[in-house]
Amino acid sequence: MKAVVLRELGPAENLRLEEVPDPVAGPGEVVVRLKAAALNHRDAFIRQGLYAGIKLPIILGSDGAGEVAAVGEGVDRTLLGRVVIMDPGMDWGPDERAQGRSYRILGLPDDGTYAQMVKVPAANVHPKPVALSFEESAALPLAGLTAYRAVVTRAGVQPGETIVVTGAGGGVSSFVVQIAHAIGAKVFVTSGSDEKIARAGQLGADGGVNYRTGDWVKALAPLVGRDGPDVVVDSVGGATFGRALELVKPGGRVVTYGATTGSVDTLEVRRIFWKQLTILGSTMGTARDFASMLSFCERHRIRPAVDRVFPLVEAPAAHRRMDEAGQFGKIVLKID
Repeated sequence: MKAVVLRELGPAENLRLEEVPDPVAGPGEVVVRLKAAALNHRDAFIRQGLYAGIKLPIILGSDGAGEVAAVGEGVDRTLLGRVVIMDPGMDWGPDERAQGRSYRILGLPDDGTYAQMVKVPAANVHPKPVALSFEESAALPLAGLTAYRAVVTRAGVQPGETIVVTGAGGGVSSFVVQIAHAIGAKVFVTSGSDEKIARAGQLGADGGVNYRTGDWVKALAPLVGRDGPDVVVDSVGGATFGRALELVKPGGRVVTYGATTGSVDTLEVRRIFWKQLTILGSTMGTARDFASMLSFCERHRIRPAVDRVFPLVEAPAAHRRMDEAGQFGKIVLKID
């Protein structure tokens, strides 16, 4: 089969289309012939050497959609030919509160979806949402799962609550906006782009502020009320996380699932205890979270925001698009 292989860390040009052996389904596994795959920032972090446990060569990619082409021993043969998407998380472990030591994500250390075929546990394949194209379906798994666990499982967002989502425009944040809106929350966003704020409005956000034009915490005050929002969902980290503690209302919740600007240099801990805040870490999700996310998205007719579709051979160009941070929603690879 053809696959995009990373053999050396560095720029996007190090992603090269090669001929590699077809994957073979072992006991309890299936091979999926892929129609589309989606990019995640995780892929860029691995490519740049900014991720733990890197092994090379590797086929990147955690998200994909396609048809079951082969099944291994002990797998129901009626799966053959089924149109599916995949839960990218494997071996979560017995404790639903946090992943265990054996937990891993498709695309490292296991070869991922930047390929014509991929091998995964049979338990990780789910029916492709009927209303979504292959490209839209490929955009759903990792980002949708991360957003759903952050908003529903961890933060427990309720109808009528007010939510602020930092860094609108990324794949996960676009799902956070849609999921919180579907629940019945009031959703506000921050971004460095007026265009991205407007796009978030099309997904259900009630408004937003551009952090490049001034103090975004003060600018949000007229929108979220004097006390602040009930929940801040943050993927930015750094100084933004500290400002989130300042913004959120007393007794509120701050959920973090990323740190695109790095760690917090200084943190006013007094804000946490004086305001009686709850700080929630969240990443990926359980098999139950994934199934619930699929059901939720189908019930509320949520469609992934797809930024741009590239052919598999143009994976380097797709990565450059992600490196530029100009996208809104998910960048997708179409696989022939």
